[in-house]
Amino acid sequence: MNQALLKKIESAQFRQDAPSFHVGDSVRVHTKVVEGDKERIQIFAGVVIGKRGTGLNETFTVRRISYGEGVERIFPVHSPRVDKIEVERQGKVRRAKLTYLRKRVGKGATLVREKEVVAPAAAK
Repeated sequence: MNQALLKKIESAQFRQDAPSFHVGDSVRVHTKVVEGDKERIQIFAGVVIGKRGTGLNETFTVRRISYGEGVERIFPVHSPRVDKIEVERQGKVRRAKLTYLRKRVGKGATLVREKEVVAPAAAK
């Protein structure tokens, strides 16, 4: 198929309010869950340990510790099931994938250094 035609078809599916977050950020992902004929919002909070793909195929992985067990979920960025993504805390990391967090337990598993906000220097 022609690439221009694919882009035109995909452009209608893109999320208009694409969130800005990076690997290492602590996020809260609001997902729509359908139970029977009812729909509710469920929140999954954790650290973004990886992003992959481009366009409609872009996904990100969120990891959290639940009852002492590590839980990871992969979310498509442009999915209609993902209601919104809130960035709780911005993290400062030097890697594209934080798979080393899988080996850590306790506080070390959730510990990612916060991005330091640099204040402008006072004029002398």
